[in-house]
Amino acid sequence: MTSYRQPGVVLTDHRFEVPLDHGDPSGERIELYAREAVAGAKADADLPWLVYLEGGPGFGARRFIGRQAWLGRALQEFRVLFLDQRGTGLSTPANRQTLPLRGGPRQQADYLAHFRADSIVRDCESIRPRLTGGAPWTVLGQSFGGFCATHYLAAAPEGLETVLITGGLPSLDATADEVYRAAYPRIARKVEAHYHRYPQDIGRARRIVGHLAEHRPVLPSGHILTPEAFQSLGILLGGSDGSHQLHYLLENAFVSTPDGPALSDTFQENVASSLSYAGHPLYAVLHEAIYAQGERPTAWAAERVRGEFARFDAATTLAGEGPLYFTGESIHPWHFDTDPALRPLRETAELLAGRTDWAPLYDTARLAANEVPVAAAVYHDDMYVDTAHSLRTARAIRGLRTWVTDEFEHDGVRAGGPRVLDRLLALARDED
Repeated sequence: MTSYRQPGVVLTDHRFEVPLDHGDPSGERIELYAREAVAGAKADADLPWLVYLEGGPGFGARRFIGRQAWLGRALQEFRVLFLDQRGTGLSTPANRQTLPLRGGPRQQADYLAHFRADSIVRDCESIRPRLTGGAPWTVLGQSFGGFCATHYLAAAPEGLETVLITGGLPSLDATADEVYRAAYPRIARKVEAHYHRYPQDIGRARRIVGHLAEHRPVLPSGHILTPEAFQSLGILLGGSDGSHQLHYLLENAFVSTPDGPALSDTFQENVASSLSYAGHPLYAVLHEAIYAQGERPTAWAAERVRGEFARFDAATTLAGEGPLYFTGESIHPWHFDTDPALRPLRETAELLAGRTDWAPLYDTARLAANEVPVAAAVYHDDMYVDTAHSLRTARAIRGLRTWVTDEFEHDGVRAGGPRVLDRLLALARDED
């Protein structure tokens, strides 16, 4: 282990070996990385542990500097573990460069089937006794991390002292189709709110998508900027400052050149940065698999369901006079054509989309009998997680207390500083 300091914080690197398949503990093993954080003045104290499960899927744990966001509040009483979930961050990577080591697309898909919430929870239970001596710990789950925490409550409640969930109470039984059928109207509301704030962006977005429909440029990054790819910038609208980010991106789209108007280098660079999955490919490859249970394949649900909402069709928009509707947190087959980091994984993603042997994720009987203190922040009209689905799940988990708020967007636990964590701890402890 290596320890080092940042302002007010002592950090320690941890590495663990766990089975790829927890059902076969003597088989292949992979490595997990986690970073421990403790207040400098309490580095030698006997403190309870809090493990943070990042959103995603496919993102490594947050890299805070010092006591940023909610961490300062957590360090008042916890020793915090930032876990890079399997395949992410400094854990054994899974991407276009490493997955060919597994073999062809079939072998890659079989490998990645072990990268869902159920395996992540078993990873946590594998490393918990090594750190806590067997004592239960508190879990803070953001977004997909909340999906994992919900599975944790059903699969291994004996490992949990308290569960805190932010923007991540999943439906216990909704299919991927149902998830996206609920999502597109929410996305439309976010787009309409953006245009209400920045009406000048209506014309800008139409001009850009018209240019893309005619030219389909290849960006310096290798991205093919199609109208659909451009529309997926709407994923920004689910964050606290995402509408402003989108506005500033759109205002700098064109420059005058000897050959006429062209997309500016600045715009192309910013778009490529916003659209790239190079740093988190599992988000795209496994996105719909996080909803899969049983024999029903996800089969590119977001793409199929999108066809039910004509307003999201760029060609229809260009043929009329209405505003362009951006999309949000949805993955489509064309992502694996337009993004160079995903192209080598297209066939692997197709196989996962057709898979029909997904294990169930949520034991509703065990959740109904839950005894672990649980508190969840549910963000009103969250673009990423359906509020109605979350509240239905909240009613199905015994003792769960909710805080429904429109003060924050999906990233409230980060944007809200210590306030969100402080409120959740108070709710879980019945102090609020």
